[in-house]
Amino acid sequence: IAAAADAWARGAAALPEPWQPQHPVLPVEGRRNVLITSALPYVNNVPHLGNIIGCVLSADTFARYCRLRNWTTLYVCGTDEYGTATETKAVEEGLTPREICDKYNAVHADIYRWFDISFDYFGRTTTPQQTTIAQDIFQRLLARGFLLEDTVEQLRCEDCQQFLADRFVEGTCPFCSYQEARGDQCDKCGKLINAVELKNPQCKLCRGVPVVKPTRHLFLDLPKLEERLEPWLERSWATGDWTANARYITRSWIRDGLKPRCITRDLKWGTPVPLDGFRDKVFYVWFDAPIGYLSITANYTDQWEKWWKNPQQ
Repeated sequence: IAAAADAWARGAAALPEPWQPQHPVLPVEGRRNVLITSALPYVNNVPHLGNIIGCVLSADTFARYCRLRNWTTLYVCGTDEYGTATETKAVEEGLTPREICDKYNAVHADIYRWFDISFDYFGRTTTPQQTTIAQDIFQRLLARGFLLEDTVEQLRCEDCQQFLADRFVEGTCPFCSYQEARGDQCDKCGKLINAVELKNPQCKLCRGVPVVKPTRHLFLDLPKLEERLEPWLERSWATGDWTANARYITRSWIRDGLKPRCITRDLKWGTPVPLDGFRDKVFYVWFDAPIGYLSITANYTDQWEKWWKNPQQ
């Protein structure tokens, strides 16, 4: 408080000159370097005030604070554009998934400009850099034995000649009998659903009755990571600043044992899987989308690894 009062008494003339970073903004030896991201907003709708307050505004406030402190600060964000929700919106509006993404990416960018959100770069996930980095991470996982194959039962619409993603299926909830439950969740009782569990399932595209058929998918072998994850978590909990809720959820996952997680989908709109036998599939959006933070930075600068693979800075 005494230091603040002294600085106030000396006035603005005594403040250090604001530091003007180079372009692109890159980590600088000997300086405090801060990389800030907002949760990537999904592209299939117009953002509202709650979206902005929920993640964008808080990150923007912190970015402005960091710049005032003369720290080297990079603030990136962008629209999350792959996945079933985009395909669903495209069907609703009679557009292609690419047209939907182009339309709503522009809407998002305009709104954030209107609010004067101080992104250094606002990008998107449907870029060549996203494909390159996601496929590279996939190949590294494959080479290190962290992927496995398995057969799953999935609903297929013979009229549409395709396996149906969760959101392309509607039916009666097996728990509460709500008749408009989605293939992944019931909006009435809130329970998560496996699409094949739905009663009286219908294809949302043609209203036909899908059938259950087997299909091969790739899974991230999470149980193989448990041995490394647990000691890392203990160190991180001891030195980091985790919320009570984050600790509780993570502990429950570890307590129950990690399960293999499917990372591929029978869709067209997504990052292609670069492996024979799976080239007609794409990556599941929750494998793909977090990599968007890296690829958006890579679209900002070809020296993106200085931010993402540089723990000393």
